[in-house]
Amino acid sequence: MTDLKNKTIVITGASRGIGRAMALRCAADGANVVIAAKTAEPHPKLPGTIYTVAEEVENAGGRPLPVILDVRFEESVEKMIQETVDKFGGIDAMVNNAGAISLTPTEATPMKRYDLMQGVNVRAVFLCSQKAIPHLKKSENPHILNLSPPLSLDPKWLQNHVAYTLSKYGMSLCTIGMAAEFKKEGIAVNSLWPRTTIWTAALAMLLGEDGKKGAREPEIMADAAYEILKTPSRELTGQTLIDEDFLRTRDYADFDKYACVPGEELMTDFYVEPVG
Repeated sequence: MTDLKNKTIVITGASRGIGRAMALRCAADGANVVIAAKTAEPHPKLPGTIYTVAEEVENAGGRPLPVILDVRFEESVEKMIQETVDKFGGIDAMVNNAGAISLTPTEATPMKRYDLMQGVNVRAVFLCSQKAIPHLKKSENPHILNLSPPLSLDPKWLQNHVAYTLSKYGMSLCTIGMAAEFKKEGIAVNSLWPRTTIWTAALAMLLGEDGKKGAREPEIMADAAYEILKTPSRELTGQTLIDEDFLRTRDYADFDKYACVPGEELMTDFYVEPVG
């Protein structure tokens, strides 16, 4: 494929951050973009709603469909899928970007927070993928893309935040399992994860403004997602991809442009080993 023109891309958690950046990158090709997220009204601390992003998508050249979605609930997901098919006639890609994070040790993780991470992370990937698959089977180039890390059983990735890591590794296990399960149908299922921290409003709440120095802009993840979704689905599946590494295979060379603060040392993200 050369572009995503007229392809229908569903992106969960698309009202801000990485999801928004992905929506705008797909829109630049003239894609149909479903902006699916909980935020219909302005958040007191975080920017963006499904409607503000829909306007940006339209201005970027895409056809937007803002949908209120809570990925924890089957009825909400089914309604979003139906609205998508009713408006655009099908689904070509399901991007599972919505996420919940709490980097707390076992004794400091309330079960309510544990359940939230399992529900928004691994359970939602299974649920959203399950509901999209009947429609993806009809696509010429069907993709499921999960924002989850490569798998490593090194205890260092588990010992400080078991609950969060379980939920993210579960997403990657969905990638590996579903890629094999639906290979005959030609549905690509891959994971994407950043090599460095990505600067978003949510990260600012976690790290404060100082965290921006070692971070990259969300556009690097958007470019990587775009390149994955363009790739023929039978040629790329079952992979847990790192944004920078994958972009290098697509002849991207200028990574300085993604830095929030040029010249600053970048901070390697969780689940990724430092280079060198």
